[in-house]
Amino acid sequence: MMTKTTSTDAHGTHAGIDPADPSLLIVDDDGPFLRRLARAMETRGFRVDIAESVAEGVAKAKASPPKYAVVDLRLGDGNGLDVIESIRQKREDTHIIVLTGYGNIATAVTAVKLGAIDYLAKPADADDVYAALIRQPGERAEVPENPMSADRVRWEHIQRVYEMCERNVSETARRLNMHRRTLQRILAKRAPK
Repeated sequence: MMTKTTSTDAHGTHAGIDPADPSLLIVDDDGPFLRRLARAMETRGFRVDIAESVAEGVAKAKASPPKYAVVDLRLGDGNGLDVIESIRQKREDTHIIVLTGYGNIATAVTAVKLGAIDYLAKPADADDVYAALIRQPGERAEVPENPMSADRVRWEHIQRVYEMCERNVSETARRLNMHRRTLQRILAKRAPK
């Protein structure tokens, strides 16, 4: 477990972080990104614990449910939504942020229904992650300046159908009237801008 304290305000606390419980669990299978984000969050006053897989994240969430969590959606051994469910089963008040390089509306909706309070596309800047973690419920995030491209709209539609089909590639391909291998190639790529 990584722990570290840093500069604080006049009262000895960091603005927005619960001083009674600054615990933060970060679950991501990208090792260098995970360690960079952990260091950045430690300097902002969190007591950080890290996990590099769904299994490790679920185990840590069950053993010591954190006040804050940052969870990657796609992990090597499964889906980050399983980690979110485990956290919510143990602790209802956790501020959960979902990070993903494969952002789409359907998974964002699912993540929010499971209890995530925000959804950020990778590569996410530490400042954006911090702002999302300390944002109060009901506080609005900034609206993006640019509308989605046609490629992005297509990607979002495919992802929405994929989620509706419970991530069944064959059923999704049938509903979209596309070849299964073509769909698999599209799903393997990152979301267009």
